[in-house]
Formats: sequence, structure tokens, C-alpha cells
Amino acid sequence: MYESTEQWRAVDDYFVATLVGEDAALAQARRSSRDAGLPDHEVAPNQGALLSLLARMCRARRVLEIGTLGGYSTIWLARAAEHVTTLEADAEYARLARRNLEHAGVADRVDVIVGAAADGLDELIARRAEPYDLVFIDADKPNNPRYLEASLRLTRSGSVIVADNVVRDGAVTDPGSTDERVRGVRRFLEQVAADPRLDATALQTVGSKGWDGFALALVR
Repeated sequence: MYESTEQWRAVDDYFVATLVGEDAALAQARRSSRDAGLPDHEVAPNQGALLSLLARMCRARRVLEIGTLGGYSTIWLARAAEHVTTLEADAEYARLARRNLEHAGVADRVDVIVGAAADGLDELIARRAEPYDLVFIDADKPNNPRYLEASLRLTRSGSVIVADNVVRDGAVTDPGSTDERVRGVRRFLEQVAADPRLDATALQTVGSKGWDGFALALVR
């Protein structure tokens, strides 16, 4: 009975109700995304709380988020840090995210950059943005290797890099996969493993978002 997706969701619901206490602004951000027809890709509440805790644990002052969607994870991060730069390719998603950030009272601490994430990252590098203490990568997976390269140019020793959705229902183990999302994740993980600047691990998870997981890296 404990291997069903229904039970995974029930456990997540229990953890959220017991430990997280998602507030009205966060719940509204999730609802507004559903009402606007956005894909159900935002982190779960307990995962958002994990991002917030990671930011606080590493005393992150500046956070870079690659992939805004409706701003749900952005709110969690902005509540833990002084400043968040978040990159969103879709202008409509970005507009909704700004409204959700305003409603949550954190818009003054967030810069939403609209356009292809790779272009936004190049712009940050070109203007020599102050290093970020935490990077959360949660955008189009085929470009994860490029996002990692840019993240390393925008961080410093002691910074933390988190990449979401690295399990892909177990498909990450298939070296012959033709799914560009899986291929992007595998290339990303191989780059992390080969880079002497990084210490890393990855964990698989089950829950309300299904069977997936995240990678966590520390910049030496």
C-alpha cells in the first residue's frame, strides 16, 4: 500500500500540514497559476520550504533562479534572501509571477528578467553581476549544461547550486534515451561530476510531484 502515488501524495500533504504551514500568499500563487493554465511544474510546498531552508542555511544574500513560472518558488526564496534574480522565458508567465510576488509582499526584493534564460545569464555575466550565493536551476532541461556553465561564472566559493527534476521517473539511468530533457540532465550530471570546482550529490524523491529528485552542488 505504501508504493502508490496516492500514498506519496498523502505523505506530502501530511508533511506540509504538520511542518510547512503554507500561507495564503503561497496558496494563492499556486491557485493563480492553475487558473491561468500554467503547467503544473512548480515545486511542492515542502520542496519550497527546503529551498528556503537551504538559502537560510548557507546565509544566502543573493539568489539566482533559472525558471520562474508563476513565482511560487521565487516567493519561498525571496523570503529567505535579500535579493532574487529570476529568469522567465514566457512574458505571460512573468506577468503572473510579478502579480504573485506583489501579493506576497516580496516584489521589491525580486528582479524578473524576461526572455530566454541563456540570454539573461549572458547579460548578467557581461555586466559582471555580483556573485550569487544560491542558484536554483528549474527551467528547460536540454539547456541544463549551459545553465551550469553560466552558474559557475556567476557564483563564488561557498555558493550552492540546486537543479530540480533530475530523475525523470527513472529515465535518467537510460544512456540511450532520445528524450532531450533526459539527455540534458545526463549531460548536466556528467559535467558536475567532471568539474573539480564542485562537490555534489543527487537525491531521488517521491511525493505530490511524482517520482523525481534534485542535484545539489557546492562550489569549492
